[in-house]
Amino acid sequence: MNIYLVGFMGTGKTSIGKVLAKELNMRFVEMDEVIEQREKRPITEIFAKDGEEAFRKIEKGLVAEISKEDNLVVSCGGGVVLDNENIKNLKSSGIMICLWAEPEVIYERTKDQFHRPLLNVKDPKKRIKELFNYRRPFYEASDYSIDTSNLSIREVVDKIIKVIKNKKD
Repeated sequence: MNIYLVGFMGTGKTSIGKVLAKELNMRFVEMDEVIEQREKRPITEIFAKDGEEAFRKIEKGLVAEISKEDNLVVSCGGGVVLDNENIKNLKSSGIMICLWAEPEVIYERTKDQFHRPLLNVKDPKKRIKELFNYRRPFYEASDYSIDTSNLSIREVVDKIIKVIKNKKD
């Protein structure tokens, strides 16, 4: 079984995923890093030169590939849930856990991060709220949801482990 961490950027998918994988003796995969390594360029460049649609196609191929593996903790890109086939592949090979946070918290966590192409706009706070509201129904397809707004990495990891143990029982 794989554990897929989905959710908006800045909710802690990577930080939490690394700790969770280590604790559960699973392999950690950061989808955005894999895409950047394979494409030999940053995601910001993929978005700028090829567009979001091209990026989503690459992402979809990676989801199909990863969903055939086992014993992974995967930090998925924030928009991976926008494609129903991605959701189907993730759910068929593991558990989808949505990490979310209030838009204000997301802004505070991401305001100094310039590698986020969707936030390289005039009013990132407004953009976060728009994207968040648009994506919310897609994130709700997850098996479980955890609000990371006021939790430490440790607290979130403990909650995920509890969810997984309950699912196995």
